[in-house]
Amino acid sequence: MIDTRILLNDFEFVANNLAKRGINKDILHNLKQKVDTHKKLKAQTERQRSKQNKLSKDFHLVNKSGNPQSIESFKKELQYLKESIKENKEILDSQVIDIEQMLLKIPNLIDENTPIGKDESCNIEIKKVLAPSKLDFIPKQHWELAKQNKWIDTEAGVKLAKSRFSVLRGMGAKLNQAIISYMLDFNAKNGFEICSVPIVVNERALIGTGQLPKFADDMFKLESFYDDEIDTEANQAKPKNSKNTSKGHNLYLISTSEIALTNLYQDTIIPKESLPIMLTSYTPCFRKEAGSARKDTRGIIRQHQFDKVELVAITTQQESKAIQQKMIENASKLLESLELPHRLVQLCSGDIGFSATNTVDIEVWLPGQNCYREISSISNCGDFQARRAKIRYKDRNNNILAHTLNGSSLAVGRTLVAIMENFQQSNGDINIPKVLEKYL
Repeated sequence: MIDTRILLNDFEFVANNLAKRGINKDILHNLKQKVDTHKKLKAQTERQRSKQNKLSKDFHLVNKSGNPQSIESFKKELQYLKESIKENKEILDSQVIDIEQMLLKIPNLIDENTPIGKDESCNIEIKKVLAPSKLDFIPKQHWELAKQNKWIDTEAGVKLAKSRFSVLRGMGAKLNQAIISYMLDFNAKNGFEICSVPIVVNERALIGTGQLPKFADDMFKLESFYDDEIDTEANQAKPKNSKNTSKGHNLYLISTSEIALTNLYQDTIIPKESLPIMLTSYTPCFRKEAGSARKDTRGIIRQHQFDKVELVAITTQQESKAIQQKMIENASKLLESLELPHRLVQLCSGDIGFSATNTVDIEVWLPGQNCYREISSISNCGDFQARRAKIRYKDRNNNILAHTLNGSSLAVGRTLVAIMENFQQSNGDINIPKVLEKYL
């Protein structure tokens, strides 16, 4: 979430910045008023508490004087302060909840390198890497190749679940697994620690990285349940006379392993010398794809369940830009090693993600579709997620909010698609990139 101190101290900067993302100034003005009111009431309450402490210390002197009027006056003032502080605390607690709910719905500020624009048409191409091959035949699209080679069965996916699910078979399944293994090995050689994380997370983790409440409609939510085994272990650590207040928890299937990897350090103060932390993970991911009913209905470009290898970094505020560049280079070199032409694109303010302050997309060339399609998105989130998830690092005696970064090492399904279309032969056969041969 954004820093309310900046909102109070430089409102016009925040308003102008977020206006580039389509945020109404009135919303921010309302939030500023609430934050300002809370700040003033908190200061007043602290003054009252200080006065209460002083009067409490002095009461024995008044009581010792034996003056009934002074004693009664002291008691009345102490009682007034006690009741006023209690009433203010209830108001302050309510204000905090109200302010946090508003903050959770406001996107990150964009940085100075993010261009201004209303949508993806305003994104800026940075550079192209590798030239597309000149084919002497009309290239097929991946779903045509999949049917011919019996690699992908979308009808079986519908039979087992619903549309936008599919089944990989034979060499399609083997190649998909080879891509995953190769990506993880490639990332590990470049300094990213391999992690295996749950594909189910709780609401707090989703709030921490910005998926909730903004993208609730795009998440697959599981029914609440009560885990007796876990709660029994937790309750054993409680005093014998304490009540069991455990309740069921709302859990969700992850839309990206960024959620789990980043929240590994939720509520953590990390020694500065341990930074940067660079992680990679393979997981299946799940999205409802709300609002995309008629987009990419054929093939596996846009699925409800898809495989992805993710990159996540946690670092200092000074190093985050350099780390973002390292992550971009890692994903680009990975594509280059797979001999897949691609381009780097700087996202504009109207196309950038909710939690990001700066994003560079990597788009792979698909000859069957005769266009570039997104295969990776590398974002610097600044301290936006760290403030929500309370991820800090210790520099001398100061606890400082970390900067978090994330991006697809590559979307596995789209990598499979890119290999199929770029390595297809005139007869429909598909060659395999040399770096994947040992995995097959």
